[in-house]
Amino acid sequence: MPSSLFFKLGASLVLSLLLVFLVNFLGDALVSVSEPAATVKTPAADPPAPPVKAAAAKPVIQPVAKTDTGRGRKLFRKCKSCHTPNKGGGNRVGPNLWNILGRAKASAPGYTYSKALSSLGGTWTAADLDAFLTSPKAFAKGTRMSFRGFKKAEDRAAIIGFLGGLSEAPSPPSGDGR
Repeated sequence: MPSSLFFKLGASLVLSLLLVFLVNFLGDALVSVSEPAATVKTPAADPPAPPVKAAAAKPVIQPVAKTDTGRGRKLFRKCKSCHTPNKGGGNRVGPNLWNILGRAKASAPGYTYSKALSSLGGTWTAADLDAFLTSPKAFAKGTRMSFRGFKKAEDRAAIIGFLGGLSEAPSPPSGDGR
């Protein structure tokens, strides 16, 4: 009798360890965590920063124009719990994103924005969306958006390309708002 008890305990231990490893493997496969290539600290508003040459400053327009909107749609799934992408869609925790490119910032009807976003002004350009999607809290300090951002430039470009198609007359978004 004791041998069957030890067998059951051993089998339970092996199955538990196998389950832990399987869950860990699936979690790693489903969620990719990538470290940023470099962190950029913005200088204080008072002292002007000396001009710095950007090593690989590529305009946002290029990856957006060449992006696969299917990939952007797939990546947008992370956003769907808080945002709706369809015309006339309601606001959720975040505003509806239909026709976001070229739309005035903090202007979705019926949505109450944080002071951080309400005070920005201007319209959403591809460059602004790229900066916002990189780190919402760095773009608009004090925003209520809890999402940390997309670290990969190609992921942001795919999402911006997808968002650019959310319009009655989709057009390639410009990077600088001109």
